[in-house]
Amino acid sequence: MDDERVDRIDGLELYMVPPRWLFLRIRTEQGLEGWGEPIVEGRAATVAAAVQEMGEYLIGQNPNRIEDVWQMLYRGGFYRGGPVLMSAMAGIDQALWDIKGRRFGVPVYECLGGQVRDRMAVYSWIGGDDPSEARDQAQERVAQGFKAVKMNGSGAMAYVDTPQAVELVVQRVEAVRNAVGPAVGVAVDFHGRVHRAMAKVLGHRLEPYHLMFIEEPVLPEHLDTLAVLFEGVKTPIATGERLFHRWDFKRLLEARVVDIIQPDLSHAGGISEVRKIATMAEAYDVAIAPHCPLGPIALAASLQIDAVSHNALIQEQSLGIHYNVGNDLLDYLEDPEVFHYHDGYCAIPSGPGLGIQLDRLAVEKAATTTTAWRNPVWRLGDGSIAEW
Repeated sequence: MDDERVDRIDGLELYMVPPRWLFLRIRTEQGLEGWGEPIVEGRAATVAAAVQEMGEYLIGQNPNRIEDVWQMLYRGGFYRGGPVLMSAMAGIDQALWDIKGRRFGVPVYECLGGQVRDRMAVYSWIGGDDPSEARDQAQERVAQGFKAVKMNGSGAMAYVDTPQAVELVVQRVEAVRNAVGPAVGVAVDFHGRVHRAMAKVLGHRLEPYHLMFIEEPVLPEHLDTLAVLFEGVKTPIATGERLFHRWDFKRLLEARVVDIIQPDLSHAGGISEVRKIATMAEAYDVAIAPHCPLGPIALAASLQIDAVSHNALIQEQSLGIHYNVGNDLLDYLEDPEVFHYHDGYCAIPSGPGLGIQLDRLAVEKAATTTTAWRNPVWRLGDGSIAEW
């Protein structure tokens, strides 16, 4: 039984803010608070409803018992997994770790064993959903000091597309590689838009450009196709942003079809779960590159995991990403310098908890004006739905 004097959770608030984020604040009876970012892009209201339902279990709980709360939320609902439930849990978990770190006056990474690195390599997004502007933006990012960039590989593609469609992808990647030179990492994200036949073609055609990795060359459910690519393509393969807990990643790792996994700290159960996923990947000699085209809380949580994970390769971050219309990564922070980008690296926040301080007034004001972001719907020339 918990001591009656233990500080307990006594409330939570959700803030839907532009460009497409959902922030969660959890309070305790003694006045501590922690922030999390529970979000499925395009389904913020759905995740908010899940957080509210889980909140009924949270009130009165000891926030120090993070693992116990995680297990209660995961196992206590009978139905488990998937993007909505795991993203709701992720935001709650982030907020509880934030509270714990603030309670003891240390960053989360100190509670997880301490740092294995002093700073984290990051990459910057270039181009948009249509990657035609990627070359010019690549040059801009390198001028800003980034040492790695990532671009979308293609727009909508048919199961078997034309040679022209393939050449357009190759030409854009070639233009980016020529613009930045061999010292800069270039990653290409296919976003699961490419089916088996075209993935084989494109994987081979892009090998001369020595990519850092190709991401989601096919949808994550196609492990058999990943196996074909893994054996036939020399470029490292990354995937995992649409996997949601250690059991999803267990199947991926056991299949031995991936070089880099990309768990998302706001989708895959939060800090508690991604810590376990990262350690499991290390046992398979697989790197992690946490997915994070999201807001400052998700990035701060990702960096806490990067700080303690020997196999952390590089960190995604959303500064200047094409989705951030109206508000950007640093706009809700009291100290935008907390992430301090320099020479291709990002500082690991060293303040208590997640290491960042949100401007609550800015968050509250933004939450009164935001409208829900929705994923675009793409169709092929025959009118059928294309993968976005």
